[in-house]
Amino acid sequence: MVILDELGYISFDTEGSELLFQYIAMRYERKSTVITTNLIFSDWIKTFHDTALTMALLDRITHNAIILNMNGESYRRRQGTKK
Repeated sequence: MVILDELGYISFDTEGSELLFQYIAMRYERKSTVITTNLIFSDWIKTFHDTALTMALLDRITHNAIILNMNGESYRRRQGTKK
């Protein structure tokens, strides 16, 4: 299993976007991948800068996926307030 944590926190250049796509495509329907992000799917284009690549990436990521939309207080922020 691979975990991609906070995907989209930093945007990708063209080469990075293509490499991630190739990696996800290689794992597609073969291996488990967990992705965490604060972005809604419609904002992913801002990270990958290429509409066709972003759509192809999302197609592979979301096919047969379990998507958990979690809203709530930040765990890190909550830890900082405890004394």
